[in-house]
Amino acid sequence: MTPVNPADVTPVSASEVTSWDHEADVVIAGYGVAGAAAAVEAAQAGAEVLVLERTGSWGGAAAMAGGFIYLGGGTPLQKACGFEDSVENMTAFLNVAMGPGADEHRIADYCAGSVAHFEWLVDCGVPFKAEFFGEPGWEPMGDQGLMYSGGENSYPFNTIATPAPRGHVPQMSDKKQGEASAGFMLMKPLVDTATAAGVRAVYDVRVQCLITESDGRVVGMRARRYGNEINVRARRGVVLATGSFAYNDAMVAQYAPRIAGRPAAAIEQHDGQAIRMAQALGADLAHMDATEVAIFIDPQQLVRGVLVNERGQRYVAEDTYPGRIGQLTLYHQNNTAYLIIDGDAQEEAMASLSPQMMMRPPTWVAETVADLEAEIGLPPGALQATVAAFNEGAARGEDPLLHKKAEWLRPIGSPVGAIDLRESTGGFTLGGLHTTLDAEVLHVNGEPIPGLFAAGRSTAGLAAWGYASGVSLGDGSFYGRRAGRSAAKG
Repeated sequence: MTPVNPADVTPVSASEVTSWDHEADVVIAGYGVAGAAAAVEAAQAGAEVLVLERTGSWGGAAAMAGGFIYLGGGTPLQKACGFEDSVENMTAFLNVAMGPGADEHRIADYCAGSVAHFEWLVDCGVPFKAEFFGEPGWEPMGDQGLMYSGGENSYPFNTIATPAPRGHVPQMSDKKQGEASAGFMLMKPLVDTATAAGVRAVYDVRVQCLITESDGRVVGMRARRYGNEINVRARRGVVLATGSFAYNDAMVAQYAPRIAGRPAAAIEQHDGQAIRMAQALGADLAHMDATEVAIFIDPQQLVRGVLVNERGQRYVAEDTYPGRIGQLTLYHQNNTAYLIIDGDAQEEAMASLSPQMMMRPPTWVAETVADLEAEIGLPPGALQATVAAFNEGAARGEDPLLHKKAEWLRPIGSPVGAIDLRESTGGFTLGGLHTTLDAEVLHVNGEPIPGLFAAGRSTAGLAAWGYASGVSLGDGSFYGRRAGRSAAKG
């Protein structure tokens, strides 16, 4: 067999293929959440399905994730936990929270199908525990099934839509954040359901380029396995579901340079291969500059402190979604932030149920704010004015500047410390292939590329310049299903 050049994504004409190594009605690249959802739907629609997975096992980034699936509109889990929600309410929130440029038609479509999607996940065997987790945190500490995961109950979102928690988390005992999280309990039932429906998978296969007929229709993929070239035929459709481009240094430098050198929450296989393969056919892209940005500190500390920039000024409510704090810090505050927190608040945070993984000790400690300000090197008087204004409002139970919730308002006392959060952010990409609501990949001329479908982080999904935890697994599985159904139709 002939060795393959991994950099060459030039499409191959089907007339050049002398033999097919594998064949199926629907061929899916990638066995993460989008690929698994596509496989289930395509198989249940009567198609013979083959999944090509680059690694040695199913799972992708989803199996390593915290497991949040962003769902709402009145799911049975929301109702069981005592929360009211509606499609209109969820839509109002996402239209603002997903940032400038978010596709309102896609958001409306997703919200309208959200309850049915939750029920589909349950039918596939994904377990959810009807218990709400109300503490600040990156994810529930135990096996609770529902949590605020996008700052819905923080300002200004609580003035735009009635707050409702929409972070649905599969039930998993003995979780370890960052090691064994609930994403596994999302993936395993989906893969089991796919396997029971007759889906086949071939592992250690790296897709290389698309194979097309003379009329432009995609009819397969060329790939390599153990360094050798293989040709895989798709009788009805190809689904691309190989994840983002967060670990393709050249693409990040070109499209999202602010997160260059600071990838987070993705796996190294997220190298943009599917995006480049489709681009070689003229595929259109969207939101390639959009990113999610995490800030590496525990929310239990954030909510109890005051976050200031390099001028000693507050710029975001500390009790909002931490991902939003990360975005604002990296993109609008020169990636510079300091968390001002007193001794009592630090002790409270350390005593919380959060794992100690992201708890940060103070970088500087002083008896007075004036001394702390000098130690950090902030402009004279700036931090003192900020803390004085915050303390005055907190004593009244108010935060007139940023509207932090009253439960977290307490004057900052002494001793006081500052946690240095400069360069404490990391992100992953949100942009990708431009697709229709039926997961068809669009050519730059606005027409669907025949036979080609995509879902998950290789596409531009719900998020533009905003995010909420659970959106990637949510729209990846939702539109993965659409991709599978569409591909099965041929």
